[in-house]
Amino acid sequence: MKKFVYIVTDRNRTSMHVGMSSDLIKTLDFYKQMPNLFFDSGQQLTRLVYFEEFKTEAQALVRFKSISRFTRMQKERLVRSCNPDWIDLTIGLDFENILLHRNITNQVKLSFSSLS
Repeated sequence: MKKFVYIVTDRNRTSMHVGMSSDLIKTLDFYKQMPNLFFDSGQQLTRLVYFEEFKTEAQALVRFKSISRFTRMQKERLVRSCNPDWIDLTIGLDFENILLHRNITNQVKLSFSSLS
């Protein structure tokens, strides 16, 4: 089963949280539904800015422990290396999830001769 190590932040990037999950979309939905559970209302951790996917829990746990020990500056460098604009990556994950679970019925068939 796949495991994810992720970093979420609030809209002002004042708080950063490192986590580990087997269902990243479900975990992020939980953060959005319970925004004040762990932090006050000004620090709602709703933006996924970084994640890595691992095949085993052991690999993910090693990486989780490593990133958890990072200083704030090291975490910011890690995020900027993959996501320089700090875009919320949840949008892309939701899009992939929608594509995987919807029936594609309106496919257009083109012949190769019409493409040239």
